[in-house]
Amino acid sequence: MEPSRTQAQGQGSCAVTGQSLPVSKLVPLRALQPSIAQTLRERHPELKDGSLLSMEAVNAARLEYVRTLLEKQVGDLTKLDEEVVESLHKQEVLSERPLSADEEIQHLTFGQRLADKIADFGGSWTFILTFCGFLMLWIVVNAGLLLTRPFDPFPFILLNLLLSFLASLQAPVIMMSQNRLEARDRQRAEGDYKVNLKAELEIRHLHEKMDYLLHQHATRLMEVQEIQLELLRELARGRERPKA
Repeated sequence: MEPSRTQAQGQGSCAVTGQSLPVSKLVPLRALQPSIAQTLRERHPELKDGSLLSMEAVNAARLEYVRTLLEKQVGDLTKLDEEVVESLHKQEVLSERPLSADEEIQHLTFGQRLADKIADFGGSWTFILTFCGFLMLWIVVNAGLLLTRPFDPFPFILLNLLLSFLASLQAPVIMMSQNRLEARDRQRAEGDYKVNLKAELEIRHLHEKMDYLLHQHATRLMEVQEIQLELLRELARGRERPKA
């Protein structure tokens, strides 16, 4: 294919999108990885090894290749997988900075803050020791040792009612706090999954690129060696002719 006048002047057009760009921003098809080049050939059979492509077309082919690769390995892509594929295409960062304690408290409602405080206090030694002291005081006071007419004599029916009331309220409040913690842990796990999946795909992409570059380098070395051998043969022939 003869280079056009625009190419000679430093301009070229993408064989896929038709967009006119400087030649420095265009990549020939033969310079791409075999997997990406094969994806482009499947979508555009008219492409040749010397066809120039823009980075937009190359990134779109890479996006399709990654999506096809994931579909072969995990089946149908989930929303998380789609977010990872899109981040690869847009070259965005998936990891997020975790919120500090003060920033997290600002995002909580009054009920969530109250549930956290009750859960923290209910699961501490302070609550256990305080509650045990309260029970002992209640029993001593109502056992007839301090009061001649106790307000809750044995078998302490009022105390049982208070304990049942406390347990019925404390359990749902603690469950509210635990549900919020589980939601936060689930969000962190999703973030870790997306980051790990993107890192795995990027590493695989780098491996393929390195293998392709090593193959290209080995091919060029073989060509150089063949040229050197031809030169040595020519020199050997030149030395043998005068003797003849």
